[in-house]
Order: sequence, then structure tokens, then C-alpha cells
Amino acid sequence: MYKYFFASSCHQEFSSDGTKHGTLSSPNYPAPYAANTHCHYEFFGRGKERVRLQFQDFYLHKPADSSIDCTNMDSLQAFVNVDGRLEKVDSFCGTDLPKPVMSNGPKLMLEFRGLHSSRHARGFKISYSFVENFGITTGKQLKEFPCAFVYNSTEARNGTFASPNSPGPYPRDTECTYFFYGGDTEKVHLHFTSFDVEGVLPCEAVSASDYVEFSNHMTEDSRYGRYCGQMKEFHVESERNFFKVTFRSNDRLDGTGFMAIYQFLEITDEYQSPIQDDAVNLDGFFSGLLLLIAVAIPQLHKYIIG
Repeated sequence: MYKYFFASSCHQEFSSDGTKHGTLSSPNYPAPYAANTHCHYEFFGRGKERVRLQFQDFYLHKPADSSIDCTNMDSLQAFVNVDGRLEKVDSFCGTDLPKPVMSNGPKLMLEFRGLHSSRHARGFKISYSFVENFGITTGKQLKEFPCAFVYNSTEARNGTFASPNSPGPYPRDTECTYFFYGGDTEKVHLHFTSFDVEGVLPCEAVSASDYVEFSNHMTEDSRYGRYCGQMKEFHVESERNFFKVTFRSNDRLDGTGFMAIYQFLEITDEYQSPIQDDAVNLDGFFSGLLLLIAVAIPQLHKYIIG
């Protein structure tokens, strides 16, 4: 159990032994919370379970001259257990709805400090869940691995996959593997639409970098370097019908992760980006619309004055 020493005006504990999901909210929600409110909320899962929080509403008092780092403001802070100590992973304040939060293990703690009171500050409402799928909703999970998902071309020729807890920051100290299996004459093409993985090239342990790496084999593949940092859209393609993607985060810092489109192609096929296609179609739509307007306005003018 977490160790801490402070007086608190409210305290709640949530265990996966009781229920795997539920909701929690600030005192008096949706009415304003009182000044000098101090609450903490503890979550206890089991085994491979991770705690995932999804915010449904968030509105804390924010002074007009306040800074943007939540210092000396009404705030909600999230803590995880790292080597037996509590470590803050994020702070939330103001009125922007936070992205999902995921723990690095079966425990997580929230601390809410409501220093001020305002008739507009209704507080927050959060849905929580104890999950084993790391917030990854595509592919077939392999239960014998801590975090592994399979994508077969026999089930879907294309689709999406993302880092754990997407679109929120990925959890710390986590490794997930994505296996892609195509037919005998197929290859795998990956199009990363967003990529923010904390680290600096060449993404090695000496720089304490998180990373994503690719392989045509079950083992490492020297053909592909590690990827980290913030990158614009990019593509990666396999040399055969099997491709492995490995995501690894350490116990320091984090990023928003990645989102990607996968597609199984015939080895002889050239990849055509669906995003580019959509852009072309959209341009064509607006071009056609402008042409229609240009033709219609003179006709309408002639009708009105005629």
C-alpha cells in the first residue's frame, strides 16, 4: 500500500476485487467543491492489470493571472509506484479535458487539492477501469505475453494500431509487441500518422530513450534503426509476409505515443496512402463546389433582375 502522511478531508479506495470499472467525482459534483478541499483516491489492481482513467468532465477554478504549470492552483495530480516510491506522472488544472491516464502497474493514486472555491468550479468526473489490454483496442491479444497483439491478413487486410493508452500518454516501464502475419505473397506496410516517443536519436539506453523498433524476424533486425522523438508522418515496409513492431518505454518521462495504419499488400503492389487519397478527393469536392457556385451565381443574378 502507498505510504503518505497528510491530513485529508476525503479519501476513497478502489479495488479490482470489488469491480473492474466505475466512476469517481470531486466532492459535491456537479455542484462546486468547497475551498481547502484535499482528497486522495487510491486504486489497487491485481497481476497484469493496469489502472486506466478517462475524464468525462473537468472544470477547476483557475485565477486569471495564473501560470500554465498548475503551481499553486486547484489541481488533480496522478502518481504511480516506481521502485517502491510515489512518482508524479501528471498534473491537471484549469478547464481543458485531460486525455486518458494509465498506470505503469496495478496501482495508481490521485490527489486533488481545491484551494479556492467558485460557483463555476464544478470539479471533475472520471471513469476508471482495471484493464489488461493496455487500452489497445485492435488486433488479437496474446494472453501468454505481458503486452502483445496479432494482426492477420486473413482477418483484416488493413486497419489501425496505436501505442498503449492512446490517445493519452503511454504508461511508463512498458513493452508492447505487435505481430503482423500476411499471406505467402504479401508484405506489410505501416503508415505512422502521428509519432511522439520520448527520446533522442539513436534512441539508446545511454540517453534513457523510449523507442519503437521494427523487424522482419522474431529477433532484432539491423536493417531498421530505432525510432524515437517527435516525427512527422512516415512509412515503414517489411521485406516479407511477417513484421514485428516493438514499443518500449522506461520509467522516466513519456510522450503521447503513436497512431498508425497497417495494410497488407501483394509484394508487387505499390503503396497508396489513404490519407493522400482523401486529400485529393476533398480537393476535388471543393473544386467542384466552387465551379458550381461560379456557374450558379450569374444564372441567379439573371433570374432576379429578369
